[in-house]
Amino acid sequence: MATIGTFTAADDGYTGLVKTLTLNVKAKFVATEKENDKAPDYRIFAGATEFGAAWKKTARETEREYLSVKLDDPSFPAPIYAS
Repeated sequence: MATIGTFTAADDGYTGLVKTLTLNVKAKFVATEKENDKAPDYRIFAGATEFGAAWKKTARETEREYLSVKLDDPSFPAPIYAS
């Protein structure tokens, strides 16, 4: 599986890079105040532009925590899903 991002924990979320064949941007995951159970835990920004969201998940078998990510932008042919 390809790695499209590398991130480091920060005080209010995560910071790092998203790199694909057509995308190379600095990105920031900013923690949100969840309005309901389905709302994302983080909003993802490149500069001032929001282009995704992330949800905290727990693996069933290992109980390891991870983020389920959806990146979307009008320039993408389809959303990008990652974890």
